[in-house]
Amino acid sequence: MSQPLPSPPPQQESFYRKVVLTSGTILAISYPLLALSTGVRAIYQFFTIGGLGPGLSGLAALCYLTAAIGFAKRQAWAWRLSLAVLAFETAMTLLIGTLSFLYPELIGRTVWRHFGADYGFFPLFQPIIGLIWLVWPETRRAYGLLGEGGARTEES
Repeated sequence: MSQPLPSPPPQQESFYRKVVLTSGTILAISYPLLALSTGVRAIYQFFTIGGLGPGLSGLAALCYLTAAIGFAKRQAWAWRLSLAVLAFETAMTLLIGTLSFLYPELIGRTVWRHFGADYGFFPLFQPIIGLIWLVWPETRRAYGLLGEGGARTEES
């Protein structure tokens, strides 16, 4: 039989809680801003450059907007949607970021180019922070996915 893992000391748990709650605030502000800036970039590139870059930037803007809506709507379906979008966003950032080094002329200038270097690498670490925030027990409880004792609810 496996032994339960020991709980972290209260001060360490409090520190983690503060970090995660602060991350949620940052995400609530940064995702809509990134959706707006990336969407405007995609429209501008569409009319000036063409190619694959504007389409990828538009896709990124759609991901950011969808994730932002999911963060704001505290329901189980929104949590699942945000989780899927952030997983997709992480995969695309890694894929397009890698391809932008291997085939820069194909990828062009997109938000995911060089792992989001044009945006201070926010496109690289932001979805990872978002995924951590979404799976945090307090967040899952706020979305109705966990009961008061931490048990999964019938809806989830």
